[in-house]
Amino acid sequence: MSIEQIKDTNFQQDVIDDSNNQPVLVDFWAEWCGPCKALGPILENIATEFEGKIKVKKINIDENPSTPANYGIRSIPTIMIFKDGAVANTKIGLSSEADIKDWINSQL
Repeated sequence: MSIEQIKDTNFQQDVIDDSNNQPVLVDFWAEWCGPCKALGPILENIATEFEGKIKVKKINIDENPSTPANYGIRSIPTIMIFKDGAVANTKIGLSSEADIKDWINSQL
């Protein structure tokens, strides 16, 4: 399962509206961010393993500055889980795959 890249313009539809049907994990990242690049393969694995339970999407904060500003993103990587149209939980910084899976499971 590939991770969908989203933009400011479709955030409402692709994340907020989608999260009413299924939780959505959003990765706020940037090209220059080393820890963000390390998180990429972990999220690919999670997208595959949790397919049907949670959707995984990414938003580049440099190309899409409005959404990170709206959610007060101050450091990256930041991952957020959206459920029922709102932020359910936030995790800041790079974590192990096991930690992220435990965190997701606690939100499902």
